[in-house]
Amino acid sequence: MSPVSDPPPPSLLGRLLARFDSLTARTVFVVLLGIGIVHVVSLWTYQISLDREVALSSDARLADRLLAIKRAVMRVPPEEREAVAHDMSGGTVDAHWSRAEHAVAGGPDAARWESLGQRLREVLPELAEEGLVIGANRRGADDPHLALISIRLPDQSWVNIGLVAPPIRSTHAHGALLSTSLMAFGALVVSILLVGWLTRPMSAFAEAAKGFYRTKSVTPLPETGPREVRDLAAAFNDMQRRIASLIDDRTQALAAVSHDLKTPITRLRFRVEDIADSGTRAAIAADLDDMERMIDQTLAYLRGDRAEEEMRSVDVVAILQTITDDFADRGRPIGLGGLPSAVMAGRHLALKRALGNLVENAVKYAGTVDVAVHRDGDRFVVSILDDGPGIAPADVDRAMSPFVRLEPSRNQSTGGFGLGLPIAKAIIEGHGGTLSLLQRSEGGLAVTIVLPEGGPVS
Repeated sequence: MSPVSDPPPPSLLGRLLARFDSLTARTVFVVLLGIGIVHVVSLWTYQISLDREVALSSDARLADRLLAIKRAVMRVPPEEREAVAHDMSGGTVDAHWSRAEHAVAGGPDAARWESLGQRLREVLPELAEEGLVIGANRRGADDPHLALISIRLPDQSWVNIGLVAPPIRSTHAHGALLSTSLMAFGALVVSILLVGWLTRPMSAFAEAAKGFYRTKSVTPLPETGPREVRDLAAAFNDMQRRIASLIDDRTQALAAVSHDLKTPITRLRFRVEDIADSGTRAAIAADLDDMERMIDQTLAYLRGDRAEEEMRSVDVVAILQTITDDFADRGRPIGLGGLPSAVMAGRHLALKRALGNLVENAVKYAGTVDVAVHRDGDRFVVSILDDGPGIAPADVDRAMSPFVRLEPSRNQSTGGFGLGLPIAKAIIEGHGGTLSLLQRSEGGLAVTIVLPEGGPVS
């Protein structure tokens, strides 16, 4: 057989979702992730559009100022134009009048100034009609923050405007950020409340299913809420009634069969006494005992933990003490350690049967058996360790199945009927606990029973 390779490690998304194992948590995570992505994208697009609007507005103001300078200079005589241009200078604009243009297209950061020229021509076509040259300042071409704009006048003279690029001011949308953040938080809160409201019926279904497993009584769910929830509740209630009816019919049929079988078994016991051969008489009596035990164990397995015994406070350590004392009286001493008492809510006879089956299995196959009870939070952990042959990991699931005997012989002193472990498992799980089997590294089997202190849990 080829070795089994280790499963691949879970992905990042798988590990992340493992931390959110409830429907509410996963829905909140998805909603939060979606809101976050939409939030970031909306802020980014808003900032881009805001910056574009600011740039267009700035270009429009610059175009209006250039046009005003041009018109003011061209309306005065040539000898006064330099003075007018000087008077209209200020800030990032330094205007002069001359007979020739000073601007030369290109130069450092030419792409930036060319895009400005295109926007200016779009805003004021009049500038393009009379001539517009934008380029680096001839005397300051090494400074990328300086540009020279030359505008031709009707008499072929030029207004030369030195332009210092203004500092780029980032537009902070603090108000928009706060507003969208509040909207995202509100949507998240509403999502949590909505998911909680939608998943509440699912919790009720889980409670009813677990309660139905522990008891024979059918607890109908209220058929209220949205149409889908009402339909699901109606189907669940109908399923409960059908299953309860099937279980009752099966139990009654098996009880009737048991009664009918025990009657001829009892008659056979009386007739066995008339057999002269003692060996034959003993063999027939042993077969009758096996038949009776098989009937009793089959009924016990099929009933599981659904007995009429009431829940009450029981001491698991006291039950184990009774079991170990019984084996000690038969010459098989068993070590019992751990807590002096472990009181929980449970069914005394059912727990005694389950723990007795597990201890008996250990005694059958091992020379030494140690039992211990410990506390783990609000749970009690019972461990049964033996030095027997153990059970191979591949056979653990089979061992928990009914009527499966891992011991190949038909010797009832060792093999049994294959119902001891299934009965114990059904009773323990009916108490809200778990049963696990593990092969010990030093040899033998480790049986671990975990029982909640409060009894069956939802």
